[in-house]
Amino acid sequence: MNWKFWDKKRDKDQPKKKKSAAREWTDAIIFAVVAATLIRTLFIEAYTIPTESMERSLLVGDFLFVSKVNYGARLPMTPVAFPFAHHTMPIIGTKAYWDGIKLPYYRLPGLSDIKKGDVVVFNWPMEADTPLLRPVDKRENYIKRCQGTPGDTLSIVDAQVFVNGKANPNPPEGQINYEVKTDGSEINPKTWDELHVTVSEYPTMTKASAEALKKFSNIKSVKPLVEPKDSVNYMSGGVFPGDKHYAKWNQDNYGPIIVPKKGWTVKLDNLSLPFYKRAITVYEGNKLELKGNDIYINGAKTNSYTFKMNYYWMMGDNRHNSLDSRFWGFVPEDHIVGKALFVWMSWDSNASFLNKIRWSRLFMGIH
Repeated sequence: MNWKFWDKKRDKDQPKKKKSAAREWTDAIIFAVVAATLIRTLFIEAYTIPTESMERSLLVGDFLFVSKVNYGARLPMTPVAFPFAHHTMPIIGTKAYWDGIKLPYYRLPGLSDIKKGDVVVFNWPMEADTPLLRPVDKRENYIKRCQGTPGDTLSIVDAQVFVNGKANPNPPEGQINYEVKTDGSEINPKTWDELHVTVSEYPTMTKASAEALKKFSNIKSVKPLVEPKDSVNYMSGGVFPGDKHYAKWNQDNYGPIIVPKKGWTVKLDNLSLPFYKRAITVYEGNKLELKGNDIYINGAKTNSYTFKMNYYWMMGDNRHNSLDSRFWGFVPEDHIVGKALFVWMSWDSNASFLNKIRWSRLFMGIH
């Protein structure tokens, strides 16, 4: 095909000027950066697991691919940023973004809504309370399992999550703390390793590991270490909303609580306000004042509020070692990053050199 009509003024006898090597490299780098940025923003992005809150479903050192397509890609709210850096520049430690330009929250259509049981990456909501206040899309990334979706009534009874009166399926690799009693003899450290038990203040393990441990001859009992109803937290201090009316709620016996839904109107009083004040003010940007027993939102006296966004209840699979919605409340929809799809690499920093790669976890799907 003759493309010369695009450049009619070019002298036919004049050869086309060849790009220098430096120019070719520059063009290639620019193209690669733009393409990679679009892929990370709109389609898929890599993350790593830094803490134990999702063990044993996800392990420290797991490298994940997280889909932006499933729930719809969130367009950048802070568009001027250094490529491939989340919020801090490598090495020099300065801000990797400029917040002089901020765009409103907007999400492209997705393949599905967030479902109960999905493993979700989101920006940590409580960073709004820290002295270093970053834009929403530049806050730390957390990963938890969704336990409650908009409009759900959620409660926890003896460490079992109930939603709308029905027990939520427990993650097969979920963990809690146990009380283990022996006949007085020590448990071989290799036993803990073989059963994948983490031993710190209390042994932390899956239900399957607990059942296997019971079969050892020197084990007298293995019991879940669940906080009794109406008791003050002995493991982790107070739970959300941190109000005197709910002082005896704890991480294992909690609720009921209603997860806010876009368009839902809640009646506001001294019992409901502790749950929803943060969503009304911090997440949805309203000014709320208490004048005696009266509530004012944006200067108008009211006894109700209609939510503008959907919210979610997120919990770690390692239930007694997870900082999650039980301690800081709801996750707004504009904080959602994406759905965790699969582990593409897993690195055990505590293993010997030849065993650092967890080969069995490579390209493992996340359920």
